[in-house]
Amino acid sequence: MRQPRAKARTMTSSLPEKHVVTCFIESDGEILLLRRSQQVGSYQGRWAGVSGYVETTADEQSLTEIGEETSLQPMDLELLKKGEPLSVEDEELNVRWVVHPYLFHVKDRSKIRTDWEHTETKWITPKDIGKFTTVPRLKETLDRVYHG
Repeated sequence: MRQPRAKARTMTSSLPEKHVVTCFIESDGEILLLRRSQQVGSYQGRWAGVSGYVETTADEQSLTEIGEETSLQPMDLELLKKGEPLSVEDEELNVRWVVHPYLFHVKDRSKIRTDWEHTETKWITPKDIGKFTTVPRLKETLDRVYHG
């Protein structure tokens, strides 16, 4: 008797790829979530890490985005982990995001000053990320760099 063939999940090849970084900032066992403002190009009002389009290398872009969005400088941070990129398809926006995840430790939380891209910040325990309305697959992105 023949076994039924499992359907392979295929990626929609017609979606254009856009590489982005998502940086999680950790302090005292908590991570920083930021609520995206109405002025950003996508996912307004959703919770996210520090993120942005890769314009140079992902490593350089991670520090650029953290500086722009939180005012933190490289001397304020320690890179804890760089994760494997994650593919996130969004057919509504007609894009396949290739998310490069990072986890940084911040030495002094009080230095964080957010810019226009966010309206609110919240320090959370990583296991609580599922309680928030986030950008697509943020929990899976976090899982690539944080195992708490």
